[in-house]
Amino acid sequence: MNTRDVALDFTDMLKQGRDAEAAAKYNAPDIVSLESMDGPMAKVSGADGVRQKGEWWVANHEVHSATVQGPYVHGDQFAVHMAFDFTRKVEGDRINLAEVGLYTVRDGKIVEERFFYL
Repeated sequence: MNTRDVALDFTDMLKQGRDAEAAAKYNAPDIVSLESMDGPMAKVSGADGVRQKGEWWVANHEVHSATVQGPYVHGDQFAVHMAFDFTRKVEGDRINLAEVGLYTVRDGKIVEERFFYL
């Protein structure tokens, strides 16, 4: 699959709330996930690590709404705009977050995901 095909299918799955399925289908075994924050989740390597990061996020946040826009494709990369309204389960604070995910594709698989937000 080329980058455009991966981007369209991956983003369609996100729009349907099938995030884990999208990751399982498209994340390369050696994927690197980069967050724009400090801490243990700032850089996660490997498909298993990224899966565990996603599981941690789901377990620790109550999502009230989520929107996904895109994809926006350029060369071997695509961007997706995401907005979330969620509550952190432990702290109890409700947050509205907008972020951009930038994904790099090689051989039909996502080899890097990089997230931008404030």
